[in-house]
Amino acid sequence: MADRRATGSLERAVLERLWLAPEGATPGEVRRALDEDLAYTTVMTILRRLWQKGLVDRELRGRAYAYTAKTSEADLAATGMHAVFTAASDRRAALSRFVDGLSKRDEQALRKILDKTDG
Repeated sequence: MADRRATGSLERAVLERLWLAPEGATPGEVRRALDEDLAYTTVMTILRRLWQKGLVDRELRGRAYAYTAKTSEADLAATGMHAVFTAASDRRAALSRFVDGLSKRDEQALRKILDKTDG
């Protein structure tokens, strides 16, 4: 039996390819860039889902759509973190555990951001 990807990991991989192609990419270009044994229709399905979720734009390029990312990697990560904290019944505890898990470098970066927003 073939190994299965974690939920959302293929969408993430496709988005990563689009972030590297600001001019956009067709399903065939994305498929080749992924360097995996994926069916063209699988890549088309993932791109269509991302488009339906509002994460990518598309425009006709020849006979295929070219897709471009509408959101940056940082924006997508921030949206995900916000959703997790919003869903937590004890936001303070969740935030505390998150900060406790940060590396010293990330903690320093967070402190700088917070200092900047205080002023």
